[in-house]
Amino acid sequence: MALVFKRAIQCVGLSLSLLGWVLSCLTNYLPHWKNLNLDLNEMENWTMGLWKTCVIQEEVGRQCKDFDSFLALPTELRISRILMFLSNGLGFLGLLVSGFGLDCLRIGERQQDLKRRLLVLGGILLWTSGVTALIPVSWVAHMTVQEFWDDSIPEIVPRWEFGEALFLGWSAGLCLLLGGCLLHCAACSVSAPRVPGHYTVADMQDHCQQLEMKHTNLEL
Repeated sequence: MALVFKRAIQCVGLSLSLLGWVLSCLTNYLPHWKNLNLDLNEMENWTMGLWKTCVIQEEVGRQCKDFDSFLALPTELRISRILMFLSNGLGFLGLLVSGFGLDCLRIGERQQDLKRRLLVLGGILLWTSGVTALIPVSWVAHMTVQEFWDDSIPEIVPRWEFGEALFLGWSAGLCLLLGGCLLHCAACSVSAPRVPGHYTVADMQDHCQQLEMKHTNLEL
């Protein structure tokens, strides 16, 4: 029963981590970190992401333009690019390492200590990936709130607001954090005790070798 529960925690943790990694990749590339609605022209909406800005018009549709220079970007967007790339890379590596450490995987069944270490390492990588996804999203959200309530900006000037990608980023970070913690807890949990009367192939071979040695000594 304990073994089944442990495997269930591993599967849930890996599923949450995979969902968080997919959401973090979407957050990185979607141009919806900030939205700008123009009161003077309600048929035109602007969106901004880490890589490009887009304008949505009812007659023309969506038109997007990539940022010309990395160095010309605001500080929060430059750092966010780096952190989101780091989050995607760590998440992929964590999923790969954790996959080889699952108990349901028959590869390396006799090396349980190695599989446990892989799960611990994968959980740490996924947890770090979640943190590096939450930092840029929260930073951009904080700067957006500061600019929205900035009294030095005239009221007639449109203000940027939260985009859908920020909420995806928060969801991704939480899923990665929870998935990494579940995998780490599953790896650190005590293994189920062996059922009496149940022997592995290696145990049976050792038992047979001992009987043969005893029989040989008796003959001598």
